[in-house]
Amino acid sequence: MTAERLTNKEKWEQTWSKIRLPAMISPDTRHPVVKEMLRVFSRHLPRREMTALEIGGAPGQFLAYFSKYYGYQASALDYSETGCRKIRENFDLLGLDITIYNRDFFNDLSDMPRFDLVFSLGFIEHFQNVEEVVARHLSLLKEDGFLIVGVPNFRGISAVVLKQLAPELLAGHNLEAMDINAWQSFENKYGLVPLFKGYIGGFEPGNFRRCESRTAVNQTIRFFFKVIRKMVTDPFPGLRKFNSPFWSSYALGVYRLSGREGE
Repeated sequence: MTAERLTNKEKWEQTWSKIRLPAMISPDTRHPVVKEMLRVFSRHLPRREMTALEIGGAPGQFLAYFSKYYGYQASALDYSETGCRKIRENFDLLGLDITIYNRDFFNDLSDMPRFDLVFSLGFIEHFQNVEEVVARHLSLLKEDGFLIVGVPNFRGISAVVLKQLAPELLAGHNLEAMDINAWQSFENKYGLVPLFKGYIGGFEPGNFRRCESRTAVNQTIRFFFKVIRKMVTDPFPGLRKFNSPFWSSYALGVYRLSGREGE
């Protein structure tokens, strides 16, 4: 099974080579999107001995959070050698145990174990055929296990702004993967029961910090959203509570696998 990639390995090697360590999500984070993600996880994931696999996502800051605060046995899968090295270094610095699989997600993974939790955050949107990518997630999940998928939401106003400021960034993302209504296709096909599915984080002007061409117009746009970001942080943080597919910064789904329909 394959799916067309919208990014390449070299890009990720460069990205992970610059990452700062150690990195772990803090339970008292002030980041509005991450804070809401942790609330969702707390409501729907059990705090008991479980195995957890993160797909992509070096250096594993969310995986480290699950390991430390939920007691999950951590594993990671990434095809980037640099990414895997950073994951190992990160967990060593944090004093946490981890098993790392330096594998291509679309190669034969039949020799790998199945896990109680399989998750990816910012992964499925880098491929054209989302249903195939989710199917690969499920091939590593135990019966009655938990699946988490999360993606940035670059639809709506974000698509308009990023097309101007960062068209290369936008081109590396499948915008259809950010439409949670379209997720029903793989939910129904693979017997996934939604425990939570929605847009979170409200409007995040920080998504527009990247500027690939520093023209006067682009600099003006960036300054405008910098001002807006201060407004939705202080004095009007309550504005972030309003969510919509047209402006919210993140889409998140937490599922329980109830069966293997469609295989």
